[in-house]
Amino acid sequence: MTAMPPRFPITPHEIDAVVITFYDRIRNHEVLGPVFFESLPPLGPVWQEHEEKIAAFWRNAILFERSYDGNPQRTHQMREGVMPEHFAMWLELFDEVLKEKLTPEQAAAWSALAHRIGAGLRMGVENARRPKDAVPILR
Repeated sequence: MTAMPPRFPITPHEIDAVVITFYDRIRNHEVLGPVFFESLPPLGPVWQEHEEKIAAFWRNAILFERSYDGNPQRTHQMREGVMPEHFAMWLELFDEVLKEKLTPEQAAAWSALAHRIGAGLRMGVENARRPKDAVPILR
């Protein structure tokens, strides 16, 4: 069986660099930093483990590696501090890092993927907090 080609040309090293830079910015973000600190201590090896896991997520999503094991939808839904409005901030910060670290073509392709995933995660958080008999949010 032949491996699937990547969604767009990028190296694992470039993915790692984006993830590391992004989480450095997250730790210093006045709104998002405290949300992450509810689950992760401000400093220490836990962040490195988290960054490695998220880099594996992106390598799976972009390069079709099979090294990621997790359920991002459930993880975000379970975090009470994660609010639907946080996803727009997350994506804005992520887009800044993509433009800084990658070629315009890479940044645009990854941004489009991140926005699709972010929309799904935001909808999942919104719907998880709605009454059980409420009509689901689909946009």
